[in-house]
Amino acid sequence: MIQIQLSNVALILGAKRIFENLNWEIQRGQKIGLIGLNGAGKSSLLRLITGEYSPELGGTVTRTRLLTTGYLPQQPEIDSELTAFQATLEGNPRVAEVQAELERVEASLGDPAVYGDKRRLAQALDRQHHLIEEYNSLGGDSYPERVRGLLFGLGLAESELTKPLSVLSGGQKKLIGLARLLLVHPDVLLLDEPDNHLDLSGKMFLEKLIREYEGTVVLISHDRYLLDAAVTHIVEIEDGKLTVFEGDYSSFVADKETRLARQEELFRAQQHEITRLEAAIKRYAIWGKVYDNEDFARKAKSMQKRLDKMEKVEKPVIERRRMELTLNGWRGSNKVLEFVDVAKSFGERRIFTGIDQTIWHGERVGLIGPNGAGKSVLLRMILGEEHPDRGEIKIGPSVSVGYYAQEHETLDFNQTVLNTVCYAGEMSESKATAFLLRYLFTYKQVSQKISELSGGERSRLQLALLVLSGANFLLLDEPTNNLDIASAEVLEQALADFVGTVLVISHDRYFLDRTVQRLLAIEGCRLVEYHGGYSDYLEKKG
Repeated sequence: MIQIQLSNVALILGAKRIFENLNWEIQRGQKIGLIGLNGAGKSSLLRLITGEYSPELGGTVTRTRLLTTGYLPQQPEIDSELTAFQATLEGNPRVAEVQAELERVEASLGDPAVYGDKRRLAQALDRQHHLIEEYNSLGGDSYPERVRGLLFGLGLAESELTKPLSVLSGGQKKLIGLARLLLVHPDVLLLDEPDNHLDLSGKMFLEKLIREYEGTVVLISHDRYLLDAAVTHIVEIEDGKLTVFEGDYSSFVADKETRLARQEELFRAQQHEITRLEAAIKRYAIWGKVYDNEDFARKAKSMQKRLDKMEKVEKPVIERRRMELTLNGWRGSNKVLEFVDVAKSFGERRIFTGIDQTIWHGERVGLIGPNGAGKSVLLRMILGEEHPDRGEIKIGPSVSVGYYAQEHETLDFNQTVLNTVCYAGEMSESKATAFLLRYLFTYKQVSQKISELSGGERSRLQLALLVLSGANFLLLDEPTNNLDIASAEVLEQALADFVGTVLVISHDRYFLDRTVQRLLAIEGCRLVEYHGGYSDYLEKKG
């Protein structure tokens, strides 16, 4: 059953045409992964479905009658004075409405005017019965516990439930926005990167929710593991057009490669035929004039009609422009990093105790653990921004550290992109501009302040600055969080070619599988070593 249908839809924002003549049918029960490069129009497409944007140039968006949709934007807007628990409880206002009405009906049963009137009493009892059924379906008296369980499953800690939203991170606010939607349970869930900032257990919880959701889900995500584990269909928006594929992301990639190769083959064959026809038309036209022969002229016209009616095969774009990333490492010390009996606490809260671990030159090591376990604290201790309570952290004498910050806090948001690179690379404006173009920045963006950039653009700028640093030991804190899939793949290849050492915090399981040789998992205030990537870790953990 078709729930939402887009017919010949066009969207123009300012002077930019996002897409046109776009058609799409969303069927009930589908779990759809919506993918595409940053800026391709994915979020705009969701806003079009919700009605926030209106189609232009005569296109239509049709929804089935009484269809309910729930939309989670990248930056949910919720009253910042509410606590996390209060904000989630209020996500389904119908619970409070039913509870209040139920109390009114139960109070009326004690009114002599009601219990003394058979008709009014029967009506009140019938209404009470329906309200109790609805109340129980919404969670009833266990609703608050259901809310708590959902928040815990998504990765929030007990202590965070009572904090106002104003002190929580953007990722935590997104979790609360997702929880509010799940409690309402709309027919169609529209989720814009709900997995950003989730830890590994939170992502697994989200996968299960999407797979088992009794409704339709349209999900924007760059998490390839999630797209393999949770969706039934992949929809790619590219060059303003949609490609719909039934299956997971990995199957889609293989299918796309086959389709592009076939299209390239058909394009070349057709171009050969077009060239042959054009040459024949030209030849017959000349002969017709030279010999004053109508037969030659008719043949030329006939061939021209055949050429005009030919359905042209578009030339496929096999290699699209990607970020150019080459990380310039060097050999340096053999022993890059060593923890010797390291312990760290904040007040009564113990973070680490008795850590002994060594990272050697050339290793690719992943650091994983639940949100709040201390991953970023460990990186800050390596950088010297935090000091261990006990023990020692040793960095090799010929080691230069480069740091990628998850929230881009190493960037000066008041500086322009150009000035930042000129200063970091000690280069002229013309050289800095040419350098930035390799990281997919436009001439206009080069002169913008960093505060005006999107998350993906800030991520690419941080990677560019890492290159300029010339570091041979990279500390990366969630480097793929804001990157689209194509840029994440460029980063993976750059790390594979890097002559240096990498310690990376990541919840991107696909990235971990393709990048690291071993994992250090924070378990019980200690670092537990697992050889291999994420899939190997998952197998060992059962």
